[in-house]
Amino acid sequence: MDIITAYENVGTYRGAADICGTTHKTVKRVVERHATGGTRPVWAPRAANYESVRDRVAERVSTSKGRISAKRLLPRARAAGYTGSARNFRRLVAQEKKRYRSEHGRSVGDG
Repeated sequence: MDIITAYENVGTYRGAADICGTTHKTVKRVVERHATGGTRPVWAPRAANYESVRDRVAERVSTSKGRISAKRLLPRARAAGYTGSARNFRRLVAQEKKRYRSEHGRSVGDG
């Protein structure tokens, strides 16, 4: 249920919060913003912290035919300026490997 509608039906911040599954502070903030004619804040999407090294990773995945591991690529990415976590970097490598395999197929027995 919409927070504004829940508040209008129940009449209390805590009651509306129970219905909507949020806190009474959130209900109060939303109701007051609605009463003043305000709109919801718009959040701008943010680029991932690995976008600066995506091209280098894609190049290495391509040259290794999708066989290189994130563990091998991480030191090179750090040298290139990547400052994020190893886990996030593994996600990037997995995305690039998946993209490579979708374009080239899984090369079994290329030896």
